[in-house]
Amino acid sequence: MRRRNLELPLFLLFFSCCLKSWFLYGFPIRAHLFIYAGCSNEKYQQNSLFESNFNSLLSSMVSSSSQMNYNGYAIGNDSSTQPEGAIFGLYQCRGDMAMADCSKCIQNGVNQVHLACPYSYGASLQLEGCYVRYEHLDFLGKLDTSVRFKKCSSSSSNDVEFFRRRDDVLGDMQVGAGNGFRVSSSGLVQGYAQCLGDLSSQDCSSCLADAVGKLKSLCGSAAAADVFLGQCYARYWASGFYPNSSGKPCFPKTSSLFFSLSSNPLHRLLRSPFTSKHSAISSSDLHSPPPSFSDLA
Repeated sequence: MRRRNLELPLFLLFFSCCLKSWFLYGFPIRAHLFIYAGCSNEKYQQNSLFESNFNSLLSSMVSSSSQMNYNGYAIGNDSSTQPEGAIFGLYQCRGDMAMADCSKCIQNGVNQVHLACPYSYGASLQLEGCYVRYEHLDFLGKLDTSVRFKKCSSSSSNDVEFFRRRDDVLGDMQVGAGNGFRVSSSGLVQGYAQCLGDLSSQDCSSCLADAVGKLKSLCGSAAAADVFLGQCYARYWASGFYPNSSGKPCFPKTSSLFFSLSSNPLHRLLRSPFTSKHSAISSSDLHSPPPSFSDLA
């Protein structure tokens, strides 16, 4: 290989970075891992109109995900049809994923929805690389930024420089992700944030402000943390590399990137994936382990 011509110290540095990034964050292994899910307690009947529309919805999601990393749907909600068959749904992939990888992730998400929430009238499922949600009732246009999932590292820091770098990253993500997916880096602290594809820039910024605030209040001085709200999420870690899903793991240590979402926007807000009729499940309920930092509790 040509890289054998590199000087040994440089090669070892590159290899160490890439090897660590691949095993911890490599695609497709990590992008398909389960983070959280919520299921409606109400069940639909087999061979019902809802089941027929549900299958059509999932097929549309998989088909569309090869061309768009976000899309939303309303099926069977016409006044001339039977209301019991109405279903609303959306999917979204992480903003830096190639369409082929997005499609694979959505296919995996669709399969896991069946596993996690069989015959449920509503469900939401977050994988490392993508998100799938459907409901019997119209959930479009309902604002909710309450916490759906959070994870904080067991290791922490009291270093002033770490907090300065972390706050730089969180501030940059909060301001810069208004129209899509934002990656940010400051020193050895990196992170990324994303809103659902039909949020306006203003609403996205508002959601991320809430997410950043919850990262600080819920995880304090944690060296790494994730917070997923109903409409957006924010994540950071102090490891000096960015988990790019395209297989390009070695990322600059001082930079920020913006990825615009290609979507079919509804320009509405979405409420939380959990309602009073929903119950959360954990990764132990599935056959796939949850993604985690090596030191997450």
